[in-house]
Amino acid sequence: MNLLLMEVAQATQRLADAGVPSPRTDAEELAAYLHGVKRGELHTVPDADFDARYWEVVARREAREPLQHITGRAYFRYLELQVGPGVFVPRPETESVVGWAIDAVRAMDVVEPCIVDLCTGSGAIALALAQEVPRSRVHAVELSEDALVWTRKNMEGSRVDLRQGDALTAFPDLDGQVDLVVSNPPYIPLTEWEYVAPEARDHDPELALFSGEDGLDLIRGLERTAHRLLRPGGVVVVEHADTQGGQVPWIFTEERGWADAADHPDLNNRPRFATARKALP
Repeated sequence: MNLLLMEVAQATQRLADAGVPSPRTDAEELAAYLHGVKRGELHTVPDADFDARYWEVVARREAREPLQHITGRAYFRYLELQVGPGVFVPRPETESVVGWAIDAVRAMDVVEPCIVDLCTGSGAIALALAQEVPRSRVHAVELSEDALVWTRKNMEGSRVDLRQGDALTAFPDLDGQVDLVVSNPPYIPLTEWEYVAPEARDHDPELALFSGEDGLDLIRGLERTAHRLLRPGGVVVVEHADTQGGQVPWIFTEERGWADAADHPDLNNRPRFATARKALP
């Protein structure tokens, strides 16, 4: 066994002892990042090329600094995104939200679907939709200047229309014209602060995490925004916490102009996002 693989095995144990959820993956990812190879190529690194700085980055991860902040990159569907302090790190659970959104847009049979991503953060959702629905017109909004530093880097050269602003009042020029509204908003209840994983609690921006006592304040606001933006028959997709599965569809009621409100599971079969269709007049 070469030296790097032996060190990775030790690092895996250290990260496991520190409570890191995916210790082997993270130990390998850090080794690959530092040595400039892919994870599957670690065995090709000669012993003489072992970089002792590996233990510095392992110590940072051991202290529960997010892996993506250390490497400066996050993977999301087919994208590699730049991330760091000030922007929410995209999570694998959100990939299933985007998958559902893509299927919904394709089923509409609209030639150039108009899509709006509210609270875009790193730009993961908007960029994935722009990439995977080639003729779509994608618009995205983010409030935080700190987050926008990263959003702009990721969207450079893309065709996404990125704006800075409040998701609740964004895109008045698109009222009634949008086919799909999608959002991964803040949804953690303030009362849950102490239970949030340290990677998120100590490193993700609070603006992207918490939303009132029950975590649903912003989603209630976004319900009105989505209704304003969507054309009749258009669809909204909103991510939420797995503990909020029974609550979010009830925000999109028939009395407020919605139909077909439903909840959907993520890859782990936990309730993860709600969808609804703007009722026809």
